[in-house]
Amino acid sequence: MVVQIWETLKETITAYTGLSPAAFFTVLALAFAVYQVVSGFFVSPEVHRPRSLEVQPQSEPLPPPVQLGEITEEELKLYDGSDSKKPLLMAIKGQIYDVSQSRMFYGPGGPYALFAGKDASRALAKMSFEDQDLTGDISGLGAFELEALQDWEYKFMSKYVKVGTIQKKDGEDKESSEPSETKATSAEGLSTNTGEEASAVTHDETSRSIDEKIAETTDKKDVANDAAAAKE
Repeated sequence: MVVQIWETLKETITAYTGLSPAAFFTVLALAFAVYQVVSGFFVSPEVHRPRSLEVQPQSEPLPPPVQLGEITEEELKLYDGSDSKKPLLMAIKGQIYDVSQSRMFYGPGGPYALFAGKDASRALAKMSFEDQDLTGDISGLGAFELEALQDWEYKFMSKYVKVGTIQKKDGEDKESSEPSETKATSAEGLSTNTGEEASAVTHDETSRSIDEKIAETTDKKDVANDAAAAKE
């Protein structure tokens, strides 16, 4: 049955086209290929848009930064990116900035994730990733390191929104006030000592001047008496 249909089809193709069945199917395949190429120039690009692009979800806009005011270092650790509902914060020189827009860098898994939720002034100045440098203490840094830290601060000020400051510890307040009180006490003591020394010097000079005048007057009287005795 199938053989009869195929023989009938070959005879029909030869009768109507004058081509052999092999030549007919070759021409048909070429015509289909040309149609596909030509139709590609007239079809809208939206038809050939990849399905992955069509279903790509849009990222949600970031909420506006929330001003926190003055908080402690322990409170700042709560904003290290572990909770996606909270903003991502980081501090430089005691100033806290909202770096949520750069979560790919400072968020979990990012290259600078260990700086989030901390005052990383010392680490940024030294370009260090050591745990002991994740602090806001910048004492003992060199001029080059302080300059590098200043560049980081300018970058944060121009790119991110400042949302608060880190509350100073009681010990830091005392340390900062003690030097001033010591200097004032030293200055007062130095001023008192200087005044006493100046008074003593002035008193000595005055006493010496009076003694010299008395001696000079006595000498003059002796000379006058000697001259009067000589005349007699």
